[in-house]
Amino acid sequence: MQVAGTIGGVSDETPWLDQDEQNTWLTLFSVLTRLPGSLDNQLQRDAGINLFEYMILAALSVQPERRMRMSMLAAISEGSLPRLSQAVGRLEKRGWVLRSPDPEDGRYTLATLTDEGFEKVAATAPGHVAEVRRLVFDPLTKAQPRQLHDICGRIMRAVDPAGPYPGARPY
Repeated sequence: MQVAGTIGGVSDETPWLDQDEQNTWLTLFSVLTRLPGSLDNQLQRDAGINLFEYMILAALSVQPERRMRMSMLAAISEGSLPRLSQAVGRLEKRGWVLRSPDPEDGRYTLATLTDEGFEKVAATAPGHVAEVRRLVFDPLTKAQPRQLHDICGRIMRAVDPAGPYPGARPY
């Protein structure tokens, strides 16, 4: 909806959200804000780790040799390198991840999931998946998961047309 007017004496040609768009935006904002906290609470309660730490362990668990460069891990886990480094440091102290120089290029650091880390993610995954199912998929009809995927993909292509990291699956 195009609303013409003035704000502080300056012409405003902003295409404001209509009521349906406003309601949709506020609902999406609530999901984006509250869902990570709900998933984090379950992981903290049941496994003693937070959602970001779980995503690191899970990402490493599916990589060849359970290893990857920290820069790629930061992209996959949607975290900055400093945040990732702090989280990996906590995981190292628990014996779940090791850091080492990349033998192919010493400028990079590799993160490797240990056997104990793999056991942790394997033990944690069922509870996490159950919570994701309860919060995200159980409330939807049979057709809605595909629709949700398509909608999220469209939004992500607008947010980052290049994709999150090299080799990522398309949105």
